[in-house]
Amino acid sequence: MKNIVIILSLWCVQLCNAQNVYLTKVEKTNDNKDKFFYKKEDAAEATYLGEVEVQGFSKDDALVFSLVYKKAKEIGANTFALKPFENVDGTPQAFNAANYKIALYYTPKEKLAVKNGEMYVFASSEKDQKININRKDYILSPRSFFKLKIVPGEIYTISTKKLLGSTVKVQPKANDDNLYFQISSLKVKPDNTGVGGLNLKSGDIIGLEKSYAEFLSVIYKEIKKD
Repeated sequence: MKNIVIILSLWCVQLCNAQNVYLTKVEKTNDNKDKFFYKKEDAAEATYLGEVEVQGFSKDDALVFSLVYKKAKEIGANTFALKPFENVDGTPQAFNAANYKIALYYTPKEKLAVKNGEMYVFASSEKDQKININRKDYILSPRSFFKLKIVPGEIYTISTKKLLGSTVKVQPKANDDNLYFQISSLKVKPDNTGVGGLNLKSGDIIGLEKSYAEFLSVIYKEIKKD
């Protein structure tokens, strides 16, 4: 009986975190080898190709992104935009992380604007996280992000401020792209030193690839900072 309860509990957890990604509309296809997948700018000259729909919530945003990316590349998309569901009066519905649509486009490389001068900092998907940037504290709530203006040549020290946390220093150059970081939550993992026991880490600062970061920027809530 106990085993049955455990199995049912695990099944319920998997069901609650299950999600599917469907290519729901194909208007056109495009033959290109572009590996990138960037957020479409409002004024960009782009060709609409189709859309994907994400059904079901998952804490694994990297997995969801990989599934969306795969579907996008099936029809040759290299740019995307969130496509809100509409209310009966035509107004956009509030974003729902358990069900949303992504419109897919092809944008010529020469039409893609170079974006720099900002640092994006994303929370982990599970808990509030304190972070310090150049001796100023910020609090990130789950599934949120903020962005800061950065000055080329200036050194930025980013820290999770805890005993076992991480610290990184970056010095952007004038022609560098935007910077993207995600703050992970507490980690517990086996000790690999041979002594035995567990290693605790209060947080990591992870540099993100631009395509994934821009995907997070449309499914996470932006927190405005002064």
